[in-house]
Amino acid sequence: MRDLTPDKSSLDPIEIASRDEISALQLQRLQKTLAHVYANVPFYRNSFDAAGVHPDDCKDLGDLARFPFTVKSDLRDNYPFGLFAVPREQVSRIHASSGTTGKPTVVGYTQKDVDTWAALVARSLRAAGTRPGDVVHVAYGYGLFTGGLGAHYGAEKLGCTVVPVSGGMTDRQVTLIEDFKATSILVTPSYALSILDAYRAQGRDPRESSLEVGIFGAEPWTNAMREEIESSFDMHAVDIYGLSEVMGPGVASECVESKDGPVVWEDHFYPEIINPETGEPVVEGESGELVFTSLTKEAFPIIRYRTRDLTRLLPGTARSMRRIEKITGRSDDMIILRGVNVFPSQIEEQLMRVAALSPHFQIELTRDDRLDVMTVHVEEAASGLGDDGRKAAASELSGLIKDVIGVTALVNVCDAETVARSQGKAVRLVDNR
Repeated sequence: MRDLTPDKSSLDPIEIASRDEISALQLQRLQKTLAHVYANVPFYRNSFDAAGVHPDDCKDLGDLARFPFTVKSDLRDNYPFGLFAVPREQVSRIHASSGTTGKPTVVGYTQKDVDTWAALVARSLRAAGTRPGDVVHVAYGYGLFTGGLGAHYGAEKLGCTVVPVSGGMTDRQVTLIEDFKATSILVTPSYALSILDAYRAQGRDPRESSLEVGIFGAEPWTNAMREEIESSFDMHAVDIYGLSEVMGPGVASECVESKDGPVVWEDHFYPEIINPETGEPVVEGESGELVFTSLTKEAFPIIRYRTRDLTRLLPGTARSMRRIEKITGRSDDMIILRGVNVFPSQIEEQLMRVAALSPHFQIELTRDDRLDVMTVHVEEAASGLGDDGRKAAASELSGLIKDVIGVTALVNVCDAETVARSQGKAVRLVDNR
């Protein structure tokens, strides 16, 4: 893989500023944001008043912990525009969450917000190793989902040639990557595996492709999957983080030279880690639930939004700003199986260790009398494994799950290409209890 470390002279000065400079800017922007929502969003004004706090009470960054959280149900309760902090006529763009039940969560952007978002995605792509003039293949979904358009505007802002493919039609993805000589791809990690399968099905060597960097987000993925993708494509695999409620992709991004967790762009977002049970801040460096407050958004500022993503904050390395450790799961997709907490990413980690099995999997939860049962549906890496081979692979995976995670799981090894493939975000869990 080619060294794609960016020239330090190309970085925004704030990326390598001192912690004191970053904190001072955060406080200034936080105070302005708190005043903005209190004056313009009745929900926040009522919420602050009920908690007995006022924007003027924020004298330092630690005072933010006195303010109430915002949760996803607050967005649905104020559907569609109740949390907008500017008149609807000043909103240039509306996005909404994907894959939810009931009312979607709606977010808005002024033109300045759109410009800021594009600049942050451009910063993220540069950190990942993409350069002006590169051909960027965007396989995130377009539309109300923030992934496609967020990646698209950021790549254009960086000065790249954008191929807006969106998701689906996997064989065509391969054709266009090959024909247009894309050097960067933005895609969910699970769909990247489907593209990898399509390369092999077409008899193409993915290591001979023009791709130099893959920028993966929208779902948790493991370092084991990173190794699989990097070795299969001979390209860098870099993590990008974001969510529509906070902005979209580009809230944080890994740096290609370190690949040690996404750097939070702290000049625009203030991160906290809390105990998901108590809501109290944890000790610096301890794991917990990630909470974000936006610092520069005009149309849809968000205060102490509980992301449900589980991680921890780490000191800066390639940049001065703090990093988040790779997301290990979500507090709301956690499986509690007979008293043990299990995340799909933990199952994936063990699956990647079994050479006879492909990376595609789905977890099914059922109930036998009063006991919950977890079945992991996987598939053989190549046809012809045979009954004995399948039994051995199933035994190996179930043993790893038991030894490492501490739960008993049934493993069902299916034919190749039979586990449901992702055309976007993978559906890792089916609860039939």
